[in-house]
Amino acid sequence: MIIRSTSSPSQQTGVSLIGLLFWAVLISSFALVLMKVFPAVTEYRTIQSMVNKASREGGGTVPEIRASFDRSQVIEYGVTSITSRDLEISKENDQVQIKFAYDREIELVSPVYLLIKFKGQSK
Repeated sequence: MIIRSTSSPSQQTGVSLIGLLFWAVLISSFALVLMKVFPAVTEYRTIQSMVNKASREGGGTVPEIRASFDRSQVIEYGVTSITSRDLEISKENDQVQIKFAYDREIELVSPVYLLIKFKGQSK
């Protein structure tokens, strides 16, 4: 009994070299953007938690709130995009409201940059 294969070499399917290279470039580009953006997003979340803490525990005056933020910034050494002078502090309904906004420029591949505009306020 002779068994013959029903598929010939011209009917083979799979990923071509060009397709493989396309997906490799696409996935690596996406991974590069994620690796560059992740620290900026982490810093934003840290700033948000610092602002919330300063709003709750900072005190009643603007200098006390700024000093509380500065103390938190000493502990969180990775926060470099914003200082206590960049905070907009106001009172709304007898509660301290702190707002902040800053831009972060991230170099992807020279000369291509990604600009992220961060904005937040205390809760």
